[in-house]
Amino acid sequence: MQIEINAVKRDAQGTGASRRLRRAGRVPGIVYGNGVTPQAVDLNHKDLYFGLKNEAFHSSVLSLNLDGVKEPVLLRDFQMHPYKPLVLHIDFQRVDATQKIHMRVPLHFVNAEIAPGVKLSGGVVSHLITDAEVQCLPGALPEFIVVDLAKLEAGQTIHLSDLPLPAGVEFASLVRGEDQGVANILAIRGGAAAGEAEPAA
Repeated sequence: MQIEINAVKRDAQGTGASRRLRRAGRVPGIVYGNGVTPQAVDLNHKDLYFGLKNEAFHSSVLSLNLDGVKEPVLLRDFQMHPYKPLVLHIDFQRVDATQKIHMRVPLHFVNAEIAPGVKLSGGVVSHLITDAEVQCLPGALPEFIVVDLAKLEAGQTIHLSDLPLPAGVEFASLVRGEDQGVANILAIRGGAAAGEAEPAA
């Protein structure tokens, strides 16, 4: 499911203009990239604020409807007020369907409760990273990557190279020759693992 966001072009710029927009429930932003002149835009604050709460909004190719013309973009940056639930500014980058993009994608950890290192050894799962950078064409960008812990033993670590990826998607770290650890199970001293290691008298 593609996420669509609506925006309108804006001509007035500067601190005063941005302040007026925010008072009117709008968020100033910019769309840039793909060899096209950057375009100042503004968006509905309520729609944008709730959109940012959606994990997929941060890791998907979005459809930006700009004055009725749709184009694919990525969320590249946004600024929040230090203590108010207020989006101050947002940046989008245009994408070319024929050019690879780099994007950080969230990791979804599953089956921790049945991992032997947890169920049999009383260990604790440690998430070493919670997202990873991938490179692929925009149309192949996964919304998230599943990390299946079902077979993980105490003391073992799952690495990026152990994770299955959709066709055409690569981990940027692996391309650079770096195989990051993703998750491991730490044995708990005095827990079930220690007790099982000693035979009954």
